[in-house]
Amino acid sequence: MKRITIIALCVSAAAFTASAQTTLKFGHINMQEVVFLMDEMDSARVELEKFNQDIQTTYNAMVEEFNTKYATYEQMSANWTPSVLATKQQELQDLQARLQQYQQNAQMDMNNLQQQLMAPISQKAGDAVTKVGKANGLIYVFDLSSGSVPYFDATLSMDITAQVKAELGISPDKKLPQTMPQQ
Repeated sequence: MKRITIIALCVSAAAFTASAQTTLKFGHINMQEVVFLMDEMDSARVELEKFNQDIQTTYNAMVEEFNTKYATYEQMSANWTPSVLATKQQELQDLQARLQQYQQNAQMDMNNLQQQLMAPISQKAGDAVTKVGKANGLIYVFDLSSGSVPYFDATLSMDITAQVKAELGISPDKKLPQTMPQQ
């Protein structure tokens, strides 16, 4: 009788262990790669580049104006009265302050635009990960690109990157460039 009880306990323990192992499923993804390859990211990059070019054009015009006035100041300052000299110095200081303020504002505007463009892209990618994770019965999906997983055993984890790309309609032939920008 003791043997039957021990055998039953061993079988139960083995069955419990096996069922626990089959229900705990983990997945992993390179989210940065997925987001980078999305079509929406291509259009966001184009919009950001255009915005950056516009900012740079305006900044270059402001620098040119400053340089022109500074060159005039250098050439003419010896001939100016003290009041004209003080006015021109103040004008140059004001222009320099405007340049610095423009740089700060432009950087904030660029960051805001990037966040505005990235929010729906990130949401769509996250929704696809959730859909694929649920479809595969996963409990956790780790993003390997974020660096937040110091160790994982790839043999015990399902790589869902290809499935998420398929869910998002990213062509399997679309590849990352040799140098991928950091986000």
